[in-house]
Amino acid sequence: MENYQPTADLLKDRIIMVTGAGDGIGRAAAKAYAAHGATVILLGRTIKKLEKVYDEIDAAGHPEPLILPLDIEGAGAADYDQVVERIEEDFGRLDGLLHNASRLGDRTPLEYYNPEEWERVMRTNVTGAFLLSQAMTPLLRAAPDASVIFTSSSVGRKGRANWGAYAISKFATEGLMETLADELDDARTAVRVNSLNPGATRTYMRHLAYPAEDPASNPEPDAIMGAYLYLMGPDSKGVTGQQFDAQIKR
Repeated sequence: MENYQPTADLLKDRIIMVTGAGDGIGRAAAKAYAAHGATVILLGRTIKKLEKVYDEIDAAGHPEPLILPLDIEGAGAADYDQVVERIEEDFGRLDGLLHNASRLGDRTPLEYYNPEEWERVMRTNVTGAFLLSQAMTPLLRAAPDASVIFTSSSVGRKGRANWGAYAISKFATEGLMETLADELDDARTAVRVNSLNPGATRTYMRHLAYPAEDPASNPEPDAIMGAYLYLMGPDSKGVTGQQFDAQIKR
């Protein structure tokens, strides 16, 4: 999918939510979706970052995005109800959802892992994704052709030492994806659900995980958007319950 060539109007008139849209891959995806015609809902906890992405999309002449501040780690059912109410009021449906927001947590053996940090990682990466998916499902069902993308990781497909709660949360993400995909694969809906591993990318989280690594050895988030566009757009219609990699392993 690295070489996927989307049409200019691939996502025309679609309403797409991106979590963690303030920087890194979330920012790149939000801008890519907007550039291909989507109205993007920018969801994240840092308003200043979201406003910067909003301004970049607006300045490029793309459809005006919507900012929805939400701290996924601390959000409860009432917060998600408010998100639903706002989307229902403004749009009446949701055509796409990219679960991008994640917390890395500690890089340390499980024997020494901080239980409080474990809870924070699981709350952000697993529970938050579940609650948001649950809240958005009726809006996704209301769309004629909707897509949900969960962000995975290579350490969520093969366990590796010292990746702690992050790795285990990504195993849970794969299970959440497969369960939701199977549940939505019925006559009532046209919602497809897949997971996407972005691979090594030049982001702040990557720097935290590999502080000694040369950032220039990894591609910018913009360079891996082909996979994000393919899975979010109609060319992937009928593809569901699968694991994808944004970069070809060489």
